[in-house]
Amino acid sequence: MSAPVRVIGAGPAGLMAAETLAGRGHRVVVHDRMPSVARKFLMAGRGGLNLTHAEGLEDRARFLSRYGDRSAAIAPWLSRFGSAALMAWAEGLGQPLFTGSSGRVFPRAMKASPLLRAWLARLKDQGVEVRTRSNWLGWRGPDLAFETPSGETVEPAAAVILAMGGASWPRLGSDGAWAEPIGGQGVSLVPFLPSNMGVDVAWSEVLTDRFAGQALKPVVLSHDGQTVRGEVILTRYGLEGGAIYALSAHLRDAIRAEGATTLTMDLRPDLTVEALAARLARPRGKDSVTNFLRKAGGLSATAIAVLREIGEPPPGAEKLARRIKGVRLRLSGVQGLDRAISSAGGVPFAEVDAALMLRARPGVFVAGEMLDWEAPTGGYLLTACMASGVVAGEGAADWLGSSPAADGAEV
Repeated sequence: MSAPVRVIGAGPAGLMAAETLAGRGHRVVVHDRMPSVARKFLMAGRGGLNLTHAEGLEDRARFLSRYGDRSAAIAPWLSRFGSAALMAWAEGLGQPLFTGSSGRVFPRAMKASPLLRAWLARLKDQGVEVRTRSNWLGWRGPDLAFETPSGETVEPAAAVILAMGGASWPRLGSDGAWAEPIGGQGVSLVPFLPSNMGVDVAWSEVLTDRFAGQALKPVVLSHDGQTVRGEVILTRYGLEGGAIYALSAHLRDAIRAEGATTLTMDLRPDLTVEALAARLARPRGKDSVTNFLRKAGGLSATAIAVLREIGEPPPGAEKLARRIKGVRLRLSGVQGLDRAISSAGGVPFAEVDAALMLRARPGVFVAGEMLDWEAPTGGYLLTACMASGVVAGEGAADWLGSSPAADGAEV
């Protein structure tokens, strides 16, 4: 029997590559070093699995813009397997979907586990073998070495898909340890950086003791010409949440370059300065400042606490309105890889061809967060991860169809 295609990493990108290859008639074995598969995928879906975003159906240019300076490289992935294809795929697994008011698309079950169970059942029916506790160690000549509960094994492969994730959430399996064997093949790597991470703000003890864990929504965040509307969550170290994650790359890079940066927050984005000033011009009467801001300004206790972090509210309705709509927060740092949702860095696009095959190692393909790109949460990150798995799987199938490996030779 000829050697199988081996997929290293049983996250969304790896499983999608396996399904793609199996659909093209190839024997596939998936290896993962953890005791169970897709742990990060399951964790991400604990509060509602955000599969993709309706922008991918309605405004492709805007959807692509979420990938920043990697949008041109990722565009072919999404042309092959974009939001519409991902939604059809999920529904084909018996998972009906809905689109929320924010445009984010979720399974109606609001969990990752039912979808994953159905997916694994389909892969089993396709003949895909999944081996857990199978930790890839690198190459032994043309073959692959794995550490298993039974000891080290060396296995042949007709082709290889590497989909081991980036370097965030190491306790779930993505620790970037693959960098050493990959780098040993002459592949130049980009250092890992946190992405979709929280940012550091030097809050007072009063704010952290009373409001850590509280959400502010909606707010509009602005930084260096970038503007995002959404939700933020106050933490003891600073801020996190979807709106922060959408700006995380810009904030991280500015802090790395300058040591700190300033983020502007609009606490009442649905009112103009003039409309808010008109509300604040009414007599305060016997109300305390806090009650007045709550009643006239429509601010929550959490918003008032943030407003007061930068000084007492100024006198005068217009000045106060401008302060509410332009709270300036100094960001002194970002959370590290161990607390980040995802990472940037890894294998640069210059090291792979259009099919995501390593130029330095023909027959070896790379997918998912191992590649040097990033995207915000909200469906953008997961969509591109799964699309890259499709592209790598098809690339491997095409390569096998035109290479000696198709007749059982090893890579």
